[in-house]
Amino acid sequence: MPPRGFTLVEVLVAVTIIAIAAGVTAVAWHGDPRIDAGREARRFAGALEYAAARAQWRRETLAVQVDGHGWRFLHRVDPAQWTTIIDDDTLAPRALPEPLSILPVQYAGQPVETGALIPLHASGRNEPFSFVVADGASRLAVTADPLNRVAVAPLP
Repeated sequence: MPPRGFTLVEVLVAVTIIAIAAGVTAVAWHGDPRIDAGREARRFAGALEYAAARAQWRRETLAVQVDGHGWRFLHRVDPAQWTTIIDDDTLAPRALPEPLSILPVQYAGQPVETGALIPLHASGRNEPFSFVVADGASRLAVTADPLNRVAVAPLP
């Protein structure tokens, strides 16, 4: 009857495979901040385009607000009251993963403070605006023109 069990080589191969898989998982789990910044900037750009289109389709006034750590979209209930949109997955509030940040830069050619509401009108005629998504080492501009075309571009 031959001996039972695993050889040392078989055990070492199994341990090596597990170590490689753990290394790949660790890199994927933590991610590269530059890749994360690009992904979040594109996600935000897509949400902006969708919000502008939704404002036109539903004939409603929406707004976007960023606070440095994330963004949220709001719906105008009456001239003095805004409500955060929570029933739409694309426009639901989004918190950015660390170390990413997002800040408003300008609206209609003027500087904008963090927390200001940037409106998206039902008419579809919106003023140009821009935001910056940063990871500490790199910065990406998210800009929208009056035709609601949103672009993402690296900043120097």
